[in-house]
Amino acid sequence: MRIMAIDYGDARTGVALSDPTGFLAGQTFLIKSRKEDVVLEELAALAQKQGAEELVMGYPRNMDGTLGPRAEKYAAFAERLKERTGLPLTLWDERRTTVDAHRILGAQGVRAKNRKDKIDSVAATLILEGFLDWKRLQAQRQKEEQA
Repeated sequence: MRIMAIDYGDARTGVALSDPTGFLAGQTFLIKSRKEDVVLEELAALAQKQGAEELVMGYPRNMDGTLGPRAEKYAAFAERLKERTGLPLTLWDERRTTVDAHRILGAQGVRAKNRKDKIDSVAATLILEGFLDWKRLQAQRQKEEQA
């Protein structure tokens, strides 16, 4: 099952796709647009072209776990994307993904000024990896309960 992860942003939206088995994070893409409708259509086209069967989108929570105005905006966008694609969509807690993405790129020697076009794709990959790990854990728990 191919899963597409989305790190939605004001100017750039990072996208990461799993491999066809839904086991590993694979390709990444970057959508550069500030226009919500453009991002929506590009995400829908990408999901169709890449054969995505499920979507997971970063959901911004405050560090204390509460929801702020950005979370409301993201939830509304996610609902539009779900309606547009007809695919199941999960909102995924994205706290610290951008911080971790900066750390990863820094460790790879990518200078801060060169990170702008990479950070959102790396954050999308982190969202995808977290979601895939969670799905594997859920499947394992279900298997154990049936045994």
